Amino acid sequence: MSHCKDWNRQIDRRVSLKSRNIRTSLRTLLISLFLCACLMVSTAYGAGMSDLLKNLPGTSSTVTSQDSGTLSSGLKEALSVGTKNAVNFLSKKDGYFGNDAVKILLPDNIRKVGTLLSSLGYQKEVDAFVLSMNRAAEKAVPEAADIFAGAISSMTFEDARKILNGGNTAATQYFKKKTSSKLFDSFKPTISQSMNEVGVTKAYKDMMGRYTAAVPLGMTESLDLDTYVTNKALDGLFYKLGQEEAKIRTNPAARTTELLKTVFGK
Repeated sequence: MSHCKDWNRQIDRRVSLKSRNIRTSLRTLLISLFLCACLMVSTAYGAGMSDLLKNLPGTSSTVTSQDSGTLSSGLKEALSVGTKNAVNFLSKKDGYFGNDAVKILLPDNIRKVGTLLSSLGYQKEVDAFVLSMNRAAEKAVPEAADIFAGAISSMTFEDARKILNGGNTAATQYFKKKTSSKLFDSFKPTISQSMNEVGVTKAYKDMMGRYTAAVPLGMTESLDLDTYVTNKALDGLFYKLGQEEAKIRTNPAARTTELLKTVFGK
């Protein structure tokens, strides 16, 4: 009887040991499976986050560098094309005179003089003066090309980014801010020379001489023609540049190079 009890106890111990071994094995298996699952999720998450970070601005130096270079180059090319087109258009005959949007008219303080002279039969003298001012501007405007080129070359990436994200004439406004003073200083001597060559001063004196003869006691104001024509020529230049810029931004046909298509969209 005692042998039977011992035998039963041994069997119980073996069963218990096997149960513990099975439970341990199952626990180990479950832990292993759990760790594998965690590892897979972690890897996938890490890869996803890596991809996400690559797409965030500033997180990939290579991508950012390439985008910055393309952006700056594209903007500079657009500005070069726009300024070249504007200068070429305005510097040809009737570039100013034949375009009502930029045509240089009589200064405000002598406009009444022109109206009076026209009514007295001296329209020819008035027209000759207006034409001479526009011819002087057409002759001087190529001077802008080098100044614009300097402004383009000194443009920073931050400038280019702001211009690209700005309105249809953001680059024109940038040019106006950066080059107006230099353009005026450069333009004025050229305008003065052009005015002498095309006879602006003579035309003005002829017109005012007619006025003095017709209205002996008429009051005339002093007029700085050089400054007036220079300012009006620059106004016309920036107006035309704004038109060229807007075309590149809004009209796919105006994007004449692959770089322009890349930056401004096909």
